[in-house]
Amino acid sequence: MDNTFRPERETAATQMIRNQVLDWFERDDGLGVLGFRIESARGLDREIDWHQHRRAQLICVEAGLLTVRTRHGTWSLPPGCAGWMPPGEPHTVDICGPLRGWGVIVSAAMAHDLPDAPCVVAISDLLQALALRVTEWVPAAEPSLRQQHMIEVLLDEIRNAPRQRMHLPMPQDRRLLRIASQLIANPADGRSLDQWAQWAGLSPRTLTRHFRDETTLSFAQWRQQARLAEGLRRLSDGQSVSDIAHELGFSSPSAFVTVFRRHFGSPPGRYLARSGHPLNPSRGLASPAASG
Repeated sequence: MDNTFRPERETAATQMIRNQVLDWFERDDGLGVLGFRIESARGLDREIDWHQHRRAQLICVEAGLLTVRTRHGTWSLPPGCAGWMPPGEPHTVDICGPLRGWGVIVSAAMAHDLPDAPCVVAISDLLQALALRVTEWVPAAEPSLRQQHMIEVLLDEIRNAPRQRMHLPMPQDRRLLRIASQLIANPADGRSLDQWAQWAGLSPRTLTRHFRDETTLSFAQWRQQARLAEGLRRLSDGQSVSDIAHELGFSSPSAFVTVFRRHFGSPPGRYLARSGHPLNPSRGLASPAASG
């Protein structure tokens, strides 16, 4: 069965298949795990607004960039990573440019001992192979013995998948949330911790302690991660490294490249080329380090 979503080339037949698959997002009966593939040539014209599903989801990006917002924070899904969404978790979805990937949906009963909060996980070769096999399954009332064995292994792989640092957790305290929202709106704002504390009516010590308690990150780590998440989105949108470094408040393009390499494991040019989403050659690279 071809459970592939192709928004730009949808026919009556593919729409029927898509609706059948989407119907299973809200059902508890039948196969506990089902899958689908995603192929979007241009991405979404606008963000999909807040919604939730009865089943849990694991969405993996093979090429492109997908951004999800939840009440816990925002995370960007670059190639090779998957986002986990527990059952009933409100979220939004935004696809920036072309995207290719796959997803599996898991019944609430089978997801009971899987992560209880949204997160980004690394995908092993075994998990990838199992998930792609699941995308070929036809929805049925009961799994075969072979399918049941595969489901058990797939769930175990999800359960033990390493967490990735793509999540940008949001604080709950209204004063800290005010600071975080301001930094997301203007990542280049270079005010110091002391200045932000004064702006929000906090002592620097209180800001430091509560920010780590509520996000697990120091204020400096959170601000850097917010800038990197926005930088990754802008890179995928075709902006140059030089423009991004300037607009996000880095001291130089090479400083942005250094931080990007430390966080993602390779410089921007190589990272996006590996993901099938290369930098726009007409814009040029900010420095030799941008391409590695």
